[in-house]
Order: sequence, then structure tokens, then C-alpha cells
Amino acid sequence: MTNRILTSSFCLLWICLWGSSIAQAQSIQATIRRVQQRTVKVFGAGGIRRLHAYSTGFVVSRQGHVATIWSHVLDTEELTVVLADGRKVRAKVLGAEPQLDLAVLELLEKDLELPAWDLEAEVTDAGPGTRVLGFSNMFRVATGDEMVSVLHGVVAAKAPLTTRRGAFESSYEGTAFIVDAVTNNPGAGGGVLTTRAGRLLGMIGKELRNAESNTWVNYAVPISELKQPIRQIIAGKYRARQRDPDETNVVARFRPLEFGIVLVPDVLFRTPAFIDAVQRGSAAARAGLQPDDLILFINGDLVQSCRVFKQSLGRIDSGGVLKLTVRRGDKLLPVELPVPDKPDEPDTPDKPEKPATAGDTK
Repeated sequence: MTNRILTSSFCLLWICLWGSSIAQAQSIQATIRRVQQRTVKVFGAGGIRRLHAYSTGFVVSRQGHVATIWSHVLDTEELTVVLADGRKVRAKVLGAEPQLDLAVLELLEKDLELPAWDLEAEVTDAGPGTRVLGFSNMFRVATGDEMVSVLHGVVAAKAPLTTRRGAFESSYEGTAFIVDAVTNNPGAGGGVLTTRAGRLLGMIGKELRNAESNTWVNYAVPISELKQPIRQIIAGKYRARQRDPDETNVVARFRPLEFGIVLVPDVLFRTPAFIDAVQRGSAAARAGLQPDDLILFINGDLVQSCRVFKQSLGRIDSGGVLKLTVRRGDKLLPVELPVPDKPDEPDTPDKPEKPATAGDTK
């Protein structure tokens, strides 16, 4: 009699545990389906050598606004967003904040009525040990009505983002979710990190290496840092953050001429960083840079002008590789230049370039 009671109790416990496991699995599946419906694939510029032409985004308004990563993919007039149901919609960049690695797209189709994230009610925070899900268009697995990929992981830390300066530098300077899963793959930038319950935590960032351990960093920018700029960009009220344009106290470690690059005259506050000439036998010449190339990114940072390029170049560390992205005609080209070794402190401060005269030669 006792054995029968024990057996019956064991069976009842097993049934309860089995039923609980099934319920949890169904709950996670429902969460994944719901998040995937709010995640989109972004296709744009790239496709040359190691520049992938795709990324990820997430819907932040039912009217058709998408938040995504700020990258070279958006540097085109032929920007396409593929919705969860496979519909392809043309889009344009409505606004951006490069210092947050954030861009907001506007879909160029009316009456979409898309499922969207509520950036107030559905956003949460998390600490180390929190189990999370990562959603993204990594490796361009999803091109049509296929759902974006899903990864399971754990928040390893919430800490300031420390990346390799000069080789794998991030525009974002702030606290990030560091994840133990390999979330930051090609094309994953702009995807979302959520809790297992489907609460929104962060936007998956770019591929980066840690400056101290030399390992790849898998991270997400907290939505708490992004939600206000997103709302303001949609409302047309956002003013992009500005770094100090003068930075007169900064000692420049490197100058364009040290790589063989001669920029066009910097006559405006935001003169585009076009290459005017390339010195023979220089690192720039060996890398294939040409006059009229427009420098768009330096180590992942947007180059808004000649002045910004010079400032960014002056801050890089010696050794390693300088990574540029240039536009040549209608193509984007990645270029790598070796960075020479220099002492930690230059012997002389940066001096303004001598104005060109009629007798000067390039």
C-alpha cells in the first residue's frame, strides 16, 4: 500500500514538472514570436570585400519608425527594410546620433500599422546573471519572410564599454550590457536584447574587441540611453551631440600627411573629408587610396568633416591598424593602413597647417 502511494506521488510530481516545462517552453516560444514580429532586416550600402550590406532594426512606432545601428549600411539612397512578414519597404534616415551609435529610419509607406515596442512600458533593466535573448539578422540568414535569428545568453556584466582604440573603436561611450553569448556578429548590429519574458533591454552594437583582454566583446547599448533621443528624432526636435570642435588642448599624435593623405582645403566648418592628393610611396598609396575618395568612417566612427577626421586621427594609439571606409563613386571601400609606433607623448604639439600658396606643390 505504501509503495503504491509513493509511486502515485512520484508520477504526480513528474506530471507536474513535465507540465510546467511544457508551459515554460510555450511561453518562451510566444515571447520569441512576439519579439521577432517587431524586428526588421535592413539592407543598404556595402557588399564590397568585408563590408556587409545588411543590418538589423526594431520597430519603435506603429507609423513606421525603426531604430537601428549607425553604420556604413545606411549610406545610400536605396535603403530597404524587410518586415517580419517579408514585405520590402523603402526607407530613409530620419535622424541619427553617432555618439550613441543610433539611427532612426522612416519607412516610406503609409498606413503600415506595425507591431511596435513601447519604449516606456516594455523597457527594463538587468544585472549580472539575467538570462537574455538576442534577436538579429546576423550573417543575413533571413532575407524574406524568414524570422530573424535568436540566441540565448546571460548578462555577464553591466559596465562601461572599453574597446580597442585605433583598431576597433566604438562611437558609444557609456555603460553597456556585456553578454556571454556571441551576439555581435556581422549584420547583428541594431538587433535587440530582451529578457526571457520579452522585456526590452538594449540594442545590439557593433563588432568590437576589448582593449585590455584582446577578446571580442558582445554587448548591447541600454535602451534607457536611447529612448529619449529616439522619441526626439521622431518628433523632429533632436539636436545631435557635439564634441568640442576646437579641442585646442589636445596634442595630436598623428596627422593625415604621416599616412600620405592630403585633404581638400578646410574652408568650411564641416568641409567633407575628400582626399585631394595621395603622396607617392606612402601608406595611403600602397593601400590604394585615390584623389576624390570621400572618407566616411575612421575605425567605425563617422567622419563628418575634415576637422573631425584630423581630430580622430590625432587621438589614435600608435601601432596596430587604422581602418577607413571611403566612398569612391557609388561604391564603399574598406581600407587598412598600418599605424607607426610612436612615443606615448609627442615631442612637439600640433601646429596648424601652413596655408597653401601658388608655389606649393602636392
